[in-house]
Amino acid sequence: MVKATYRDEILAEDSSPVMVEGNYYFPPESVNKSLLAPSDTSTECAWKGTASYYSAQIHGDNVKDIAWYYADPKTKASHIKDHVAFYKARLSSWGSSALTL
Repeated sequence: MVKATYRDEILAEDSSPVMVEGNYYFPPESVNKSLLAPSDTSTECAWKGTASYYSAQIHGDNVKDIAWYYADPKTKASHIKDHVAFYKARLSSWGSSALTL
């Protein structure tokens, strides 16, 4: 099981997220979206397309742009449509068995 956590809150958990460029992309149904709020941030990737971001409000911490996803990815990235990836440095832990960073 692969988890992304922040201060003991599980943001995402899945047995087989997609790995792209060293990041786990969690399927939408495995993400706890009640902890996330849309951000105004967006970025461009040459091969994946436009990324949209989520921020989190957890235990009084506001973690801006903790995660991103591609709502309308380019063809080569279609397998990660709406999957959510998290910035490792902004999490308490991530990875198999929730490895601590």
